[in-house]
Amino acid sequence: MMRIFRSQRGMSLVELMVAMLISLFLTAGLFTMFSMSSSNVTTTSQFNQLQENGRIALAIMERDLSQLGFMGDITGADLIVGSDTTLSGTAVTADCVGAGLNNASFPNTQLSHFRRLWGYEQGVSAESLACITPNNATDVIQIKRLMGPPATVLTATRYYAASTQNEIIFFNGSAAAPGLANSRIWEYQHHVYFIRNDGTTPVLRRRTLSINNGMNNEEQLVEGIENMRILYGFDSNGDGTADSYMPVQNVTTLMWDNELFQRLVSLRVFLLVRSSEEDRTYKNDNTYKLGDKTIGPLNDKYRRKVVSSTIVLENPILINL
Repeated sequence: MMRIFRSQRGMSLVELMVAMLISLFLTAGLFTMFSMSSSNVTTTSQFNQLQENGRIALAIMERDLSQLGFMGDITGADLIVGSDTTLSGTAVTADCVGAGLNNASFPNTQLSHFRRLWGYEQGVSAESLACITPNNATDVIQIKRLMGPPATVLTATRYYAASTQNEIIFFNGSAAAPGLANSRIWEYQHHVYFIRNDGTTPVLRRRTLSINNGMNNEEQLVEGIENMRILYGFDSNGDGTADSYMPVQNVTTLMWDNELFQRLVSLRVFLLVRSSEEDRTYKNDNTYKLGDKTIGPLNDKYRRKVVSSTIVLENPILINL
């Protein structure tokens, strides 16, 4: 009996190479899809981060800046020590004193208007606050106001003010409240907003006033805020709305003091928000417009976004004649 043996043929070298090539293309396609998916996730995550950080920063500043100059029932009046203003235990160590004759945390006896608002651009403006070291070419804004609602319990580390329509008394919370008839008591605050890096990450910061530390209290508010530009809106015809907006370099001493029939009624705040991490697949060659100011191209790998808001001042100071 004869047995017939049939040989089993495998893949030829050509077939094997074709199969390997197809596998290579499939693998490369899968890798590309994975890489694109990962890149899309990074892009989406960074854009969400930019949007959220910008929203939080603007919300914090809007709430505070809109109330600048609020002084209780005497809001809008000039504060003159010895006339409608009394100071009791308000000496501040480590104060932040701005430009002008009367621009410390509390009014002084100088024959000059007490400034509730002042600002400058670091490294550009001629005058600055000695108490902070912001990043160059970023705006700084300094405000003073009473904090609502009226206080019922005093904290020993805070400053307060008792006010009526005709008088205000500033005092510290470790002392008894002054017996000013028909007055309400409010916490008093002096805030300074600025930007300074924490390592390589830019951070929006705020200095606040306390009895123990003066103006040395520093809060890190929002990471990724790389630049800030503020335009000041002045009403020159008395209708309560801004007729022009200008950068801090154009605001004169008389304008800070609300003289010459020009009243500061609103602010436009522009923030440049930067991602916290680089994206190696991205090159940022964009330019960004912050009001009158253009930034870029920076030619790095960080994503950025400009957010802005117009803030109407609810307590504009009366025009000083």
